[in-house]
Amino acid sequence: MEVQFGSDGIPFVTWGDNKIMLELTPVDDGSSIEKAKTELRETPEVVENALVELRKLLKKETSLFIPIERDDFLMKFLRPCKFYPESALKKIEAYYKFRQHYADYCTDLLPSNIQSPFQHSIISILAPRDQHGRRIILVESGERWNPQDVPLKEVFRGIQMGLEGAMAEPQTQICGVISVFDMKGLSFKHIMQFTPSYAKMVLEWIQECVPIRVKAVHIINQPYIFNMLFAIFKPFMREKLRSRIHFHGSNMNSLMEHVDPKALRKRHGGLLPEPEITGEVLWKMLRHYEEEYKLANSYGYIKNVNNNSKIAKAH
Repeated sequence: MEVQFGSDGIPFVTWGDNKIMLELTPVDDGSSIEKAKTELRETPEVVENALVELRKLLKKETSLFIPIERDDFLMKFLRPCKFYPESALKKIEAYYKFRQHYADYCTDLLPSNIQSPFQHSIISILAPRDQHGRRIILVESGERWNPQDVPLKEVFRGIQMGLEGAMAEPQTQICGVISVFDMKGLSFKHIMQFTPSYAKMVLEWIQECVPIRVKAVHIINQPYIFNMLFAIFKPFMREKLRSRIHFHGSNMNSLMEHVDPKALRKRHGGLLPEPEITGEVLWKMLRHYEEEYKLANSYGYIKNVNNNSKIAKAH
C-alpha cells in the first residue's frame, strides 16, 4: 500500500473502498455545514464579522508574526472558539507561547526532521473518518513503541506534526478529532519515560493551546499497570477532558459502541481490510507538504522567527 497522486498532484492512499487524504478544500456537504451552524454559530455574517474583529485584535500584537490576511489560517482558530474573536486571540497567543516556551519540543516540526514515530507505526491519522465526520488519531503506546528507538519527545513531536496537518482541514475544524490509545504491551519501561512535568506540559497543550476540538479519547487494551500511568496525568486533567475519556480494555464491542466499525482496524474489532496502512506511508504523505510545514514553523513570536524573509511571508 503506497501513496498515490491524483491528477491535481494531491497525495492519497486507498484503503478498501476509502480514499484517504488531507482534505484541505472548503466543506460543501450539507451535514457539515449544518453542524458548523448549529454547534459553532458559523454563518456568513458571523464569519465575516469575526474575521474583521480578530484581525483588529491581532494587529495590536506587534511581536506576533502570523499571516493575518489569510482567512483559512484565522478560521483554524475561530472555528474551535465558536467564532468569538477574543477567545480565538487567546488561543492563538497560547498556541505560540507554548511553542516558544517548549522550544525543544516544538522547533522544526517538519516531516524531514521527524520520521521515527512513523517508521515504527506509533502514530496514524490515515483512516476513514468516524460516523460523525471526526478524524481519528491512533497512538500505539505499548508493544510497538520502544523508547530506545523512539524517545518520548519524538512521539510528542510526531503527534504535533500529525495534528498540524489535521488542523488545516476545514471538516476536522468543524467535526473535531477522537484519539485511540492502544496500550497493549505497556510495561514499566514505558511508564518510566513519563514525569509529572511532562504530563502537565502535554495536558496544557491539549486543554489550552491546540486549536482543535477533542471530542473523545478511547483507551484500549490497557493492562493493570496503566493505572500508574494515568495517575501521573490525572491531577492535570480538567473535568471536560476527563468526562470524554473512555476505558475499554480488551472489549472492542465497547469501543464500537462509540466508533463506527467501518473506521476501525480488524484488530480493534473493525472492518477495515488488512494489510493496514503503515506509519511510513503516512510520513510519505506528510513529506509531500514539507514546504507548507516550513511556512507554518516560521510563524510565532518574534524570537522564534529567524529570518526576515519568513516574516515577510507572514504579512
